Amino acid sequence: MTTPQPPVYHLRPVDEETYTAAAHDVALPIEQDPIWDRFDAVVEGRKPWLRLLLSEDEQTVAVIALTLVEGPGPLRHLWAKNGPVWLVEPTSRREAALRQRLAAAARRTDPRIAFIRLHAQHEAADLQPVMTGITYDRTVVVDLQRSEEEIFAGMKQQGRRAIRKALKDETLSAGDETEWAVSHFDELYEIFLETGQREGFGPHPAQRYLAMLTTLGPAHARVFVTRREGRALAWALVLLNDGAALYSVGASNSEARGAYAADLLHWRIIETLAREGADSYDLAGAGSERFPGLGGLTQFKTKFERHITDVAPAWDRPIRPVVYRGLVEARRVKHGLSQLLGKLRSG
Repeated sequence: MTTPQPPVYHLRPVDEETYTAAAHDVALPIEQDPIWDRFDAVVEGRKPWLRLLLSEDEQTVAVIALTLVEGPGPLRHLWAKNGPVWLVEPTSRREAALRQRLAAAARRTDPRIAFIRLHAQHEAADLQPVMTGITYDRTVVVDLQRSEEEIFAGMKQQGRRAIRKALKDETLSAGDETEWAVSHFDELYEIFLETGQREGFGPHPAQRYLAMLTTLGPAHARVFVTRREGRALAWALVLLNDGAALYSVGASNSEARGAYAADLLHWRIIETLAREGADSYDLAGAGSERFPGLGGLTQFKTKFERHITDVAPAWDRPIRPVVYRGLVEARRVKHGLSQLLGKLRSG
């Protein structure tokens, strides 16, 4: 009786044509599509790195596209947002094989690469929780391949009630304002700053979001706005690719909170995208046992879809473990000092 041989894995860089041909049977997240290179190319401190295929015994099992990001400090890291994209079941063995070969390629290519950030379903000894940023392992995805009546009927009662109230308010309107937003983004960004101050986060400069709109174009990046008598109350930037829509970023002001402006906003997004033939709308993150900080968003997002979908969260895969540990410790100390200063100011 012969002993089964372990699979042979090979990771190789490929050109755009080979990459897209390999992934033709799956919906590529926009950040894993070659279209994303346009955005990476104009954002300071970022550039496209490589597109790669992972094969298992000559069969392609995954594709992955990575961005090279400058920092922290003089270091660099790689970021495969919403990647890798698996063409088969992503077992723990397959995920580990990809990371091992990707780490080796990063070491050979650039000694300044300190870590790789990518998504993985399975926890593993070589993975660390992301040092910065927000990730999640559950999200809310609205199936748009249903009629408008079916989508509305499938919502929670509180969601239907909120939308009905907003629709009855004749002072409110909501819709696609992508073309307007490119030249008038300042009004929306002011709302974003207000939201950041209220929720305790600092948004990227406005130019980052404008770059996304202009480089990706309306086929891949759209802006929807809710207004009251002409004043913007809430807005959302939605990314689209291969039939899948993703809520990327958005904000609402204090007036919006009592007007059901955000409910109306996402309902108009759902209506519009479903009418245009999109397959799904991902509301991008919900709370879980592992990520309880997102719990406050879950109640709102599940208004539109009761079912919560499990997804692979992002992780850091250290390439230079000693350096990476130093970065984590430095960030911990910096965060502690910031909290202390905040207490002293408020006291």
